[in-house]
Amino acid sequence: MCGRYTLFAEYAELVERFQIGAAIEEDQYVISYNIAPSQHVAAVINDGKQNRMGYLRWGLIPPWAKDEKIGYKTINARAETLSEKPSFRNAFMKKRCIIPADSFYEWKREEGTKTPMRIKLKSGAPFAMAGLWESWKSKEGKVVHSCSVITTEPNRLMSTIHDRMPVILKEEDESSWLNPKHTDPDYLRQFLKPFDEAQMEAFEVSSEVNSVKNNGPHLIQEIC
Repeated sequence: MCGRYTLFAEYAELVERFQIGAAIEEDQYVISYNIAPSQHVAAVINDGKQNRMGYLRWGLIPPWAKDEKIGYKTINARAETLSEKPSFRNAFMKKRCIIPADSFYEWKREEGTKTPMRIKLKSGAPFAMAGLWESWKSKEGKVVHSCSVITTEPNRLMSTIHDRMPVILKEEDESSWLNPKHTDPDYLRQFLKPFDEAQMEAFEVSSEVNSVKNNGPHLIQEIC
């Protein structure tokens, strides 16, 4: 699964990197070294004309849900079953997004211990996690826009840490993934593959990242 990540890239860098045409104001953009489920996260969608960046709540709430609680179970969507699961089927065809990140955390289990690992691109550049989004409206009229991170089987690097990893899109595939004109599941599945491990690295970080209450650049430092 993917349940914690970072985004501390500069606002201007994200706007350029993801070719954003419309976005939240710069003073609304908040960096974080410990992003967790149920928080509002920066995401990119395409409205048919341009890429737009805004905030979505992490934990997808399908339009048919009775309440918001389902979002705690839908922070991730398995790539292999997107077309089958009622929670994700419609979004897979019609409401895809990109969730920018510059690293993510996963906990390596061995001999009864859980070691927090930070996984990033060797270049240090921000990357695009493939996501889905939906809009939900309560009986009282409250509207919540939410999202889920798609996961896939691990590449060789990630297989030593966990049995799943987020789908990281190749930069050249991002526009096709966001394009709302693409609705064929077979076409879209080609993008949901493990990212090239040769471009990634992983290392141990402080156990302080275990608590969502902790934040700051010290969390991303490698423990030697």
